[in-house]
Order: sequence, then structure tokens, then C-alpha cells
Amino acid sequence: MHPSVYKRPLLWLLAFVLLGVSCFYKPHPAAQDVSRFITKEPVTLVGRVDGFSAYKKDSHNVIVKVQSVNGVPATGRVYARIKETPAQWQDVIRLEGKLQKPYNVELLGNFAWGDYLAVKGVFAEIRAENFTLERPAMGLFRAVRAVRQDILQTFSEAFGPELAGIAGGVVLGERGETDPALYTAFQDSGAIHLLVASGGNVGFVTLMVLGVLAWVGVGRRRSTLVALLAAGVYTLVAGADAPLVRAYFMAVCACVGFLINRNSGVFQGLLLSCLMLVAGSPSVVFETGFQMSFLATAAIIICLSNWTPPAKWPRAVRFFVQIFLATLSTQLALLPVFTNVFYKVSITGLLSNMLLVPLASGIMGLGFAFYALSCLHVGFVLQWALWAALWLFKILVVFFASFSFSSLPAAAWPGWAVAAYYIGLFWVFNAPRWSFAKKLAPYGAALLLLLWAGQLCLAPELKIWLLREWNSPVILVRTKAGQTLLFGAAIDGEKLARAVLKSGSRRIDGVFLSTASAREQKGLEELQALLPVGQVFRPFAGHNWPGETADFGPTRVTAQWGLHARKDGGTWRTRGYAGTGKESLSYQIEYAGAKVQTGSGNYWVQTPSGALRSEQNKTVFARI
Repeated sequence: MHPSVYKRPLLWLLAFVLLGVSCFYKPHPAAQDVSRFITKEPVTLVGRVDGFSAYKKDSHNVIVKVQSVNGVPATGRVYARIKETPAQWQDVIRLEGKLQKPYNVELLGNFAWGDYLAVKGVFAEIRAENFTLERPAMGLFRAVRAVRQDILQTFSEAFGPELAGIAGGVVLGERGETDPALYTAFQDSGAIHLLVASGGNVGFVTLMVLGVLAWVGVGRRRSTLVALLAAGVYTLVAGADAPLVRAYFMAVCACVGFLINRNSGVFQGLLLSCLMLVAGSPSVVFETGFQMSFLATAAIIICLSNWTPPAKWPRAVRFFVQIFLATLSTQLALLPVFTNVFYKVSITGLLSNMLLVPLASGIMGLGFAFYALSCLHVGFVLQWALWAALWLFKILVVFFASFSFSSLPAAAWPGWAVAAYYIGLFWVFNAPRWSFAKKLAPYGAALLLLLWAGQLCLAPELKIWLLREWNSPVILVRTKAGQTLLFGAAIDGEKLARAVLKSGSRRIDGVFLSTASAREQKGLEELQALLPVGQVFRPFAGHNWPGETADFGPTRVTAQWGLHARKDGGTWRTRGYAGTGKESLSYQIEYAGAKVQTGSGNYWVQTPSGALRSEQNKTVFARI
């Protein structure tokens, strides 16, 4: 790809839009959003089903685009939980039930359901007691739904739940209720992306149809139009979500370029599709799926355009080299995002994808052929071949996930490190164009130096997170020198581990308990099973009495009698130990001249600038 592509106004426009949305936009409900009708009374809601329903333990869940509430026009989306009959895509339905605000616990590094829905433009939920079909979808959408359901049903009847789930995931992105152990194996092997209908699937369908039609002698123009039609149908059948629509738009750009013998402009198609998606829904920028899809596609386009195997190499060798380069570029581009979302790195992912990506493409081709033959009642011709491919796919996933180093816990990257990484990666992807890379090197080096100097100068001496899940508070402290201290452990150990990893640390230097409760001990034991934990200080045990100190490099922690807050803003301390088990300790943290005291029970901290209190089901952050 010629370096001049980086001078295109559309690229810079998209960059400024993404930067502006990331910095200044926050998902929020519109004035007429359905969330304004949240009350204690049941409501009657009419809306159009906005996607395929997902079956959960006791309900069919789906997002509904609202048209009216109690006969009053309304906008926005609602997450509906329907007890019995699943709602069908594009149907207009009537729901009766109570609207409520989505349940949300915002703990550092942990999944927050309410935030997840807000990014999708959903600020209300409804548990429907009654469900009525108001108006069925158009014939096209009913046909698409029927085909999708028939494909999944065919897989289910032929291969059983586990292999059918893999087939549905690879072919349509619908994996169903996957066994938790197998799902973890997909994550650890680096193959989880193959269970999601992605842009690669749209490209594969387009190329597959083009290849078949060219083989039977159909002309270029007709075969291209049929391929685009087939890819469009597949996009609808697979759910028509953002990555698929974006990929289809790029396929159209590529095919138009192919027909007029011009550069396909796939990169330009990527930019246009992303700009259109962001213009239509700015909150899409915050979706992990959007970020990963955009970065992976851009990385493959840039890398394969610049790093090409010599034409004199055998075709088979060049094919696997290109698979390797596509896999490597994707893994490298997604490393910061994957790490900051899942807090793990798949070491075997690079090798596993070299085998699993081609095998997944084969499963897609066999899956479509098997379904087509099944419609003619001769599916048995390919049933064993597809079963063998699915079985091999599962065995390879489990094999690559079985290594102890297949997936390692990783701390989240700070913003400056992510920016520095992508600057370096961009240079590597363009390195074969040496004249361009040579010109780029001084600017890249200057930016890297600026980022490094900036984080040294601007990084706070102390970062403090007050975590509170209901009435279980914990305080997490990280110093500029790198020490990580935890005060309290009353929250689930797995959630605490994710919070520590999100803070940028892979270990905890010291844990200070304020009480001797069983809940604190349970959380600590769960945490120790997941992350390395240094010293543990229990109240009124050993040397952990008021006045005792512990040093962690330049950081000193001093135990104190419990510091309590009064309603009038003052404080008072516990004095004396009666052995009732209700006594508590507070701790004073000294670092770089700053002193911070934790309050009794870890509900608050006293900082040089004043008291900072925790909030229920929230994360409160402070920089000192």
C-alpha cells in the first residue's frame, strides 16, 4: 500500500472524529428516551425487535427499538427479558411489564452491565409479563430468519450440542450455550474470535462465490454481482451487526474496483464504513468489538500490502506465509485491547491460528455445502466430513489451551504505553517501504520520547481507588514507584484480582485487613489463588498493632486505631482492645511526603486535600 494513502483527508477526518468522541462524548439517553418512563408501575411498550434473541436460563433476551410507551411516542432502546416465546428480528411487538434501570456495579477492571448497555444506547430494561405480536416483519426479514434458524437446527440435529455450537459459531457467529470449560479453552488458545461472525466471514463468502462461479465459467461482471448478493444475504443471516456491515461495505468497494480495473480501495472502504458507523452512533467507539474489528482489519490490510512473500516461492508456501502474516498482524494489533479487556495474553495464539484459521474457513465452506445438500435430503454425503472437521477443530483448541503458558495473566497498559506501542507497530508494518519508514523514524522517535517524558512528569505520586460492592469496601493504592497495596479484602477475590490487573500491577506487595471478619479472610484466600500476594497484615495479630510500621521501598504504612467519621464532618478513633472481634484498624500511608489515612472499615480515606468517600457499587478514584 503506497504511503500516500496516509495523506488522504478521509483518514485524518476519521482520526479527529474518533479522538473527539473518545475525549468528549459520553453515552447518555435522549430527551424522549424510554428510560424517562421508569416508575414503579407496569407499562405497555411497543417497539421493533432490533436483533436475534439470546436464550438465557429462564428467558429469551433481546434489544427492542422503542416506538411508544403507554401510547406516548418514545425513542431509544430497551433490553427486554421475555419469559416464553422468543421475539423475532424486525417484528413489531407489544410488551407489558415494569421498566427499570439496568443493574450496574462499577468495580475497577470488572464487567459493568449497565455501562455495557449504555454503549449500545440502552438505558432501561423490562421484564415482560406479557408479549404480543403487533405486526410481523417484512417478507425478506422473515425469510432471513427462517434460513438462519434452519441452518442452526440442521447443525443441532446432525452433530449434537457441543459440535453444533462450534459450527454455529464459525458459520453464523451463534455459538449457543457453550460449555464454560470449552469457552475458556477458546480464550486461552487465542481462537475465541473464530466463534464470532466477523468481517473475515463476509470476505470468505464473497471469494468463495466468486471462485465457484469462475470455475463454472460465469463472466466476471455477473459473478461479482452474484457474489455481492450472496455476501449481502449472509450479512443479514449472520445478524447484520457493525463488523459485518463494515466488512460488506468494504467488499462492495473491492468488487467495484475489480470491475473497473482500479485499485479496490479496501482501506478507503474501511475508513468510510467506520466514519458512517460513528456518525450514526458515536457510542460505538467505546465498544470492544468495534475497536478490535477496526484494528484487526486495518492491520491486515497494511501488513499484507507491505510484507508480501516473493512471487517465486511455491503457491502453498506463500499461502501459509500470508496466513501467518495475517495472524501475526492481528495478534499484534489487538494485544493492548485484549490485555486491557481480558487481562491475559495467549502465548500459543500465533501458532494455533495458523492451523485454526484455515480450518475455520474449511468448516464454513463445508457448513454451507452441508446445509444446501440437507435441503435436498442428501446431507449425509458431507456429514461425516464436516463432523471430522468440527471434531479436529475442537481437539486442536483444547490442545493449544492445555499448555500452562497458553494464557498468562497480564496487567492493563496505561494510555501512554498503548500510544507508544501503536506508534512502533505502525513503523514495523511499513518498514518494507524503507524510504517512507526512514522518513517516519525521527518523528516516531520524538513522539515516543515525548510520551515517556510526559508520563514521568505528569504521573501522580499516589493513585487511590475506593471500591465498594454493596456494603463491602476495599481501598487499592498504587505508588509512582510501583508498589501496590490493598486495604481490606471483603470483595470476591476474582473481582479484586481484575481490579489489581486494571491498575497496572500483576502482584500485590501488601494486604492490610482492618477487621478479622470471615468475609475478609475468604476474599483474601481467593485473591492469593489468582495473584502473587506479598505480606499480609491482620488486625491485632503478631506485630500488627497500632503504632507498628511496615516498609515497602519508599512507602511506609503505619497501623492506627480505627478512624471513624462523624455526621458533622469530624472524626473520632477507637481506643483500646476488648477482644470482642468488632475492633478495627486504620492505616496511614506515607510516600514522597504525602500522607493518606484509611478510614475504619475502608469506607473512606483522608487525603491532604480532604476526605474522599466510597460510593455503593461504584469506583471512586483520586490522584495525589
